[in-house]
Amino acid sequence: MDPMATSQSNGSVRPTTPAPEGLAPALARNIEALVERRKRDATAASLEQRAAAAISSFAGSMMFVYIHFVFFGAWIALNLGVTALIKPFDPSLVILAMFASVEAIFLSTFVLINQNRMAAEDDARSDLDLQMSLLNEHETTKLIKLVEEIAKRLNVNTEADGELKELKRDVAPEAVLDKIEEVSERTAPIDSAQPISTS
Repeated sequence: MDPMATSQSNGSVRPTTPAPEGLAPALARNIEALVERRKRDATAASLEQRAAAAISSFAGSMMFVYIHFVFFGAWIALNLGVTALIKPFDPSLVILAMFASVEAIFLSTFVLINQNRMAAEDDARSDLDLQMSLLNEHETTKLIKLVEEIAKRLNVNTEADGELKELKRDVAPEAVLDKIEEVSERTAPIDSAQPISTS
C-alpha cells in the first residue's frame, strides 16, 4: 500500500487522491484538508447565515443591477406619463424613494451579517497562520541548536557564531505584540484636529 495514499486527520486515516505532477503530496493533502474544512464550515452555518450570504452574493452581481435598472426605469417612465395606457400612480416618486430606502436598509444588514461571518473566518485563518509561524520558528530554533552542537563536535567555526546566541532564543509573541504597540503609539501621526504651530 502506498504510504502517500492515506493521511491522518484528527487521529483518523482518510484516503487522498494522487498528487498532480509537480505538486508535493503533502501540499496536495493540505489543500484537500482546507477545502474540506471550508465545505464543513459552510454546511455548519445557520440558515440565517446562509440566507444572508446568498442575498449578499446576489446583491453584488450584475443581474441585480440589471433588474433594478429595468424596475426603476419602468417605474420612473410610467410615472412621468410616457404612456397614456397607465395613469401615473407615484408622480412625485415618493413611494419609489421609500421602497429604495427600505431595500437599502435590509441589504446593508444582510451584507453586514455576511461580513461578520467572513471576519470570523479570517480571524481563524490568522490564528492558524500565527500558530504555524510560531511552530516553524520553534523548529528552526531547535535545528540551529542541533547544527551548533554538530559544529562543536566537529570543531567547525563559522562567521555566524556570534549570532547563534540570539538565533537560539525562542520568540515570545506577547513581547513582539507589546513592542509593536509601543512603537505604534510612539510614532502615531499628529491629530489633524490639533493646530500646528508655525512659529
